Amino acid sequence: MADERNTKTGGGFSAAERAAMKQRAAELRAESKASKGAAKKQQEFQACLDAIAALEGTDKKIAERLHVIVSEEAPQLDPKTWYGFPTYARNGKNILFYQPASKFKTRYGNIGFAEDAQLDEGEFWATAYAVLDVTPDAEKQLRALVKKAAG
Repeated sequence: MADERNTKTGGGFSAAERAAMKQRAAELRAESKASKGAAKKQQEFQACLDAIAALEGTDKKIAERLHVIVSEEAPQLDPKTWYGFPTYARNGKNILFYQPASKFKTRYGNIGFAEDAQLDEGEFWATAYAVLDVTPDAEKQLRALVKKAAG
């Protein structure tokens, strides 16, 4: 029996991957029609909150906690969505995001860091972290990563 999360449809993409691409296309259409400046940032902020509110269970708990952590440790980052993921950007460049487990039916969600995150250390560093829960120890590490990534 095929694993549902990897079941491919026409074109070589799974149904979940195609849905994510459609979501991103809708985000881009909305951005092109969006207001400029503060109004645009407010629309993106609301989209991020809506994406978090639509989550359930552990995904929602982690995304809500991540939102608080980013707000406290890196208030200069702008909340938005990217492929439907709660995302935080600096000067329009994505810095970090939460990919919920429910999105692709995986065992755990990921907190990912984009290439503009300031986490580079030598030749090798992590760009994503699996998250099962935001315990006090995990939160301490996450706060440090968010602060460093935001610069």
